[in-house]
Amino acid sequence: MKYLTQNIWFPNVIEAAEDGLLAVGGDLSVERLLLAYKQGIFPWFETEEPILWWSPDPRFVLFPDKLKVSKSMRQVLRNKNYVVTINKAFKDVIGECSKIKRNGQNGTWITNNMMDAYIKLHELGYAKSIEVWNDNILVAGLYGMDLGNGVFSGESMFTKESNASKAGFITFIQNTNYRVIDCQVYTNHLESLGAEDISRDKFLSYL
Repeated sequence: MKYLTQNIWFPNVIEAAEDGLLAVGGDLSVERLLLAYKQGIFPWFETEEPILWWSPDPRFVLFPDKLKVSKSMRQVLRNKNYVVTINKAFKDVIGECSKIKRNGQNGTWITNNMMDAYIKLHELGYAKSIEVWNDNILVAGLYGMDLGNGVFSGESMFTKESNASKAGFITFIQNTNYRVIDCQVYTNHLESLGAEDISRDKFLSYL
């Protein structure tokens, strides 16, 4: 594990620890974040921690042609209760996501500095949000990174209604042309939608 300084660089991902931790420190500048995603690295840390940079092996991804839509979800989508939009309320989406805790973490991993950084990335066209509306009320959403290389790196999602985030995610995947969706680390929720582990080397080949 390497400690980063003000110089914008990352060690080779093969130097990551068994759990995927690659480096500590640095900053959340636009330049560093773009370099990270281009190399298959992402930040993930709690409020009181230094910035932690990860490149896990295996990598949890979803191939759009392997997306699984259950019978119950097909019915939800047919009912058309939800309106799904892109980049209509990025700040609201990341704000709601910041209130959600990840498994194994005591506090939010989307700190104020993290939100500021991704809002800047959104304004520059790199970060995008997907919103799910019910009667013009934001009930679910997700956001992530798109560097224009055919890979969407999902960062976080939230939901206030059962199945709303799934409806948004499925609609988004079915109406885009990404080669692979980077889910980063395993969750039951995404596995149920068809996500799977692949080697880090294979994932890097898509970048």
